[in-house]
Amino acid sequence: MAIFVVLSSLTDKGAETIVDKPERIKEVNEELSKIGAKVKEQYLLFGDHDFVNIVEVDNVEAFLKALVELNSRGTVRTKTYLAMPVEDAINAIKTTPSVGHKHEKK
Repeated sequence: MAIFVVLSSLTDKGAETIVDKPERIKEVNEELSKIGAKVKEQYLLFGDHDFVNIVEVDNVEAFLKALVELNSRGTVRTKTYLAMPVEDAINAIKTTPSVGHKHEKK
């Protein structure tokens, strides 16, 4: 299971869609659920982006395709980031072999 943070910005066409049919926001979440992606949290933003979504994903490849399709509609543009719980990151740093030189401990 992977967690992604998705920042979304509506295009003019997307904003018109939301004004005419605000429930469209939730319909996109339902579309994502069909490919095994669950929107865990969703917030409207005031600033450079219009929405932030925390999405739990079973199939990263299917999620990638869904994001490409959503962006191709011309109603939204997304920026997507892989997120990792801090405890998982600490464990990965401790247990994953180094790819470069090892820092000397002082």
